[in-house]
Amino acid sequence: MEGFERINKSIDYLEKNLCSNIEIEKAAKVAGVSKYHYQRMFHMLTGVTVSEYIRNRRLTLAAYELLKPKSKVIDVALKYCYSTPESFSKAFKRLHGISPSFVQDKEITLEAYPRFSFQIQVKGNEKIKYKIKEKESFTIIGKEMNASINMKENFERIPIFWDECEKMGLCNKLFESQRDLGILGVCLDINYEKEKLTYLSAVEKTEAKLDDEFDLVERIIPVSTWVIFEVIGKMPESIHKLWQRIFSEWFPSTGYQYAKKPDLEAYYLRNPKDFECKAEIWISIE
Repeated sequence: MEGFERINKSIDYLEKNLCSNIEIEKAAKVAGVSKYHYQRMFHMLTGVTVSEYIRNRRLTLAAYELLKPKSKVIDVALKYCYSTPESFSKAFKRLHGISPSFVQDKEITLEAYPRFSFQIQVKGNEKIKYKIKEKESFTIIGKEMNASINMKENFERIPIFWDECEKMGLCNKLFESQRDLGILGVCLDINYEKEKLTYLSAVEKTEAKLDDEFDLVERIIPVSTWVIFEVIGKMPESIHKLWQRIFSEWFPSTGYQYAKKPDLEAYYLRNPKDFECKAEIWISIE
């Protein structure tokens, strides 16, 4: 309960400062967590980044302002922290679908983006299985893609990426090369300011050499303290649901914080075409 109260106080900070410079570090401090943990938790709980939330709330309030008689686009743009009317108009049109100069047209439909509020929901006593493990650094090898931080987009793009890997024969090669960690889906280089990340389909590197035709890369996973969550079920639905529970239930009920290191999804497949299997989420903590 206390964890959600702190998050709601951080929303209070964001809302009170929509007309001034907002420092995400201060919002995180109000929530009692690091900036990175706050950004990751906010994103996983809501599906949008903190920056997206701030932008959408400002543009929602800006639309209300523009409905007032004699309101000027330049005044509203400056009030909601846009340096130029052009940048404001571009962002406004992206959310509302129209130029801000057309807001007072009575036939226009606007988008209202409501304030967030976090609440605990009692859903039963379904357990979350986890364990804590120290692991030395290790090397992975696989194929990478550049991805947006947007969760909805990734839930669509990443399965397509795996389909492409299967069509080119890479999934079979990974299946043949998998070690104790199975086949890996890895998120790294997560950058909330640029709203980008790198995603890899990979395995732990072994002495066996994977074919150069796949244009593979090697990345080092640093020494970490990991919390490991187990899930068995249909993929990717089951693992998506577990991610949500980790941030809405597990983190708020513990004293752990998210470390700024890669995330791992480990799939233990008996057959590379299996859709229902055992999997684990590995999250580095501090």
